[in-house]
Amino acid sequence: MCDSSFSGHVGTAVAVSSSDALNQPYLAVILFMLEKILVIICWHDLKSRKHTICTFKFCKSAMEPKPFTPEEARQILESLEKPAVFLDMTAGWPSLGWTAEHLAHVLGEKTVQFRVGKRQDDRKPLFETQCSYVEATVWEFLSWTKGQGPCPGPFSDFPRSEYWAYADYKYIAVLFQHKPAMFQDVPWSDFGFPGRNGRESTLWVGSDGANTPCHQDTYGCNLVLQVQGRKKWYLFPVGDTCHLYPTRIPYEESSVFSQVDITRPDMRRFPAFARARAHVVTLQPGQVLFVPRHWWHYVESLDPVTVSINSWIEMEADDTARVGEALTRTVVCALKTLPSPDNVDEWLNPTEVDVPTYGENLRDLSLAVQACTTRRGGDSSGPVKRDAQGLPKHSAPPAGPLQHCPPDVIPFGPHLVPVGQESADASLDEGPQSVNEEADKLTEVTGPRALSTNDLLEALVHPDVIALAAKLIVGRHGCG
Repeated sequence: MCDSSFSGHVGTAVAVSSSDALNQPYLAVILFMLEKILVIICWHDLKSRKHTICTFKFCKSAMEPKPFTPEEARQILESLEKPAVFLDMTAGWPSLGWTAEHLAHVLGEKTVQFRVGKRQDDRKPLFETQCSYVEATVWEFLSWTKGQGPCPGPFSDFPRSEYWAYADYKYIAVLFQHKPAMFQDVPWSDFGFPGRNGRESTLWVGSDGANTPCHQDTYGCNLVLQVQGRKKWYLFPVGDTCHLYPTRIPYEESSVFSQVDITRPDMRRFPAFARARAHVVTLQPGQVLFVPRHWWHYVESLDPVTVSINSWIEMEADDTARVGEALTRTVVCALKTLPSPDNVDEWLNPTEVDVPTYGENLRDLSLAVQACTTRRGGDSSGPVKRDAQGLPKHSAPPAGPLQHCPPDVIPFGPHLVPVGQESADASLDEGPQSVNEEADKLTEVTGPRALSTNDLLEALVHPDVIALAAKLIVGRHGCG
């Protein structure tokens, strides 16, 4: 039976408008058609009562004005230099109904891969190479999150109290290829990116404690919609790179990891982290976080079930960054595939499917340089999303260039909130004041030891070194 409150709201809307219809025949026709549609909706409500009510609410919210027009939102994004949270910009987005339970209904028996991590307190980040992986349906995941004891099925070896699970980096275009209409549920066009939707987005479903190790994305900026539950974000500016001890091991294309456990840092091993400037925010359902280019971030789920959707927005500066990524992969693969007693670690992230040969990496590096040269050599087609090899990928056409807002006139207020910097802990502010002092302190802790391949890579593919090398390579090929 159709929900009484739902039908009551509808009846009121029709009644209020019917008097005007007497003098406007065309309006009477519209109202007649509306009533027929509502009858059909209520009939379908017998099968999916909850979905009907939610759909009506989204339709109603969609008609409410947004605090910023798409053009204004795009202008703000292109002007922001620090993370910020948009409020009230997603009213009417159908994707706000993408709870884990709804996704379970949509996906049915289709399985997805969950990364399972052990809750630990050893002051070390838990990288993806150290996690377990299971194939499970979202239903099985939900059953596991609710269980108090042993849970049969894919999660049977992972007690709920000791482990968390995360279905991360799930490309919506692949996950819902059988339901392409769902792509329209994520209208990033409201932020000034015409045509961008769920097709260019990824889905994240996790339990409390599920986390992404602190890392820096090499490409683009990031928009993140929180759908269900809360997530806590720790963000660090580009200038803090030297305090975060960057590493490319485990290697993942376009991700630079930090060796520091952000929430439980080992200050004896990583003393410079005391000077890192954490910007912290807890993202709530319906809110959208903007992560500027190259800002480091660590993310952790706070509630029993969380769902979020993000989209990486390509930028023109990514052309040179792709040269740097291709160079990084060439160096890392060359050194880590050499016969050596210390090359027995799990150095390749599970997201990387294979190890290219040196010849293949050198070819890809050349392609990335050529693509950069073409882009900067007069190609006026606008920014194009490319892969690590510099080859164009299908992408929604970007909006035209907009004027930036001066930092002092960015409209912060009830609908746009900057992410504040966390107060420094005076007890931690005892880090070294120079590179030599940092090396001395580290030697005191670990003692002298022979250099390993990973030590060598920390220097050779350090983000600052790669940025300089990429600039030199690009410059010598005519696009510097």
